[in-house]
Amino acid sequence: MKRNLHLLIIDPQNDFCDLPASHLPVDPVSGRPRAPALPVAGAHQDMLRLAALINRGRAGLTAISVTLDSHHRFDIAHPTYWIAGDGAPVPPFTQISAADVRAERYLPRHPAALPLTLNYLDQLEAAGRYRLMVWPVHCEIGSWGNNVHDDVHAAYGAWEEASLGIVAKLAKGSNPWTEHYSAVMAEVPYADDPDTQFNTKFVDTLAGADQIYVAGEAGSHCVKATVEHIVDHFGDAGASRLALLTDCMSPVAGFEAQYRDFLQAMRARGVQLMRSGDVLPELLANAAR
Repeated sequence: MKRNLHLLIIDPQNDFCDLPASHLPVDPVSGRPRAPALPVAGAHQDMLRLAALINRGRAGLTAISVTLDSHHRFDIAHPTYWIAGDGAPVPPFTQISAADVRAERYLPRHPAALPLTLNYLDQLEAAGRYRLMVWPVHCEIGSWGNNVHDDVHAAYGAWEEASLGIVAKLAKGSNPWTEHYSAVMAEVPYADDPDTQFNTKFVDTLAGADQIYVAGEAGSHCVKATVEHIVDHFGDAGASRLALLTDCMSPVAGFEAQYRDFLQAMRARGVQLMRSGDVLPELLANAAR
């Protein structure tokens, strides 16, 4: 009897990939090659390894789910939301705390958003997982950067045709008032927006798998946050069903230590650390069942 082997791909999107020129189409508006907004070093090779795994082991995969970071241009974690106290723009990769806002070092460009912004930052800092980071505008809904890496898209498309299945696509991040690193819950959920709350239905779908392979970008942020939430829900007894494909994910530059700490913490809880070459025999054996 075949095992239920589920591949979970976190945010395999163009904006996160350090794509070579061969993968950069021309923008018809500017006439220049497009460029990823937030490329993670090593991500392109991660995605090529992941695509190769899907292509070679597709008959052994029972299910594939893909999460998609999906933002508006105006977003609390984008420069478009903020202005410095002296009126200057706020550059990407600026961290902003509630104390910064109260001291008017940084302010929301829309004055009416000040109370909501402070409430958000207070809750975010109380949770202790992240401080607000202003990222470049990325994964804007409808943009090329929001699209899936071409090789991965082609690979899971071939899986859909061969298996007569459907890859589940989960968009996250469209609420502009909260960060949404995790695919299953925003950093600060809102009671009036179910899409920011814990996605019990999807996590329960994962719980039905015998093995869940996790790949994607970035290992230091969206992969980390998603897996932490899933493992917390599963508990240590269920964590062993997750396997992180460490050669199919990479950290954001400057966050390598956080990524290493995440891997160590997950291994201590029972999550497996594997490479794509280790997974392929399992998929081929499952296909032969």
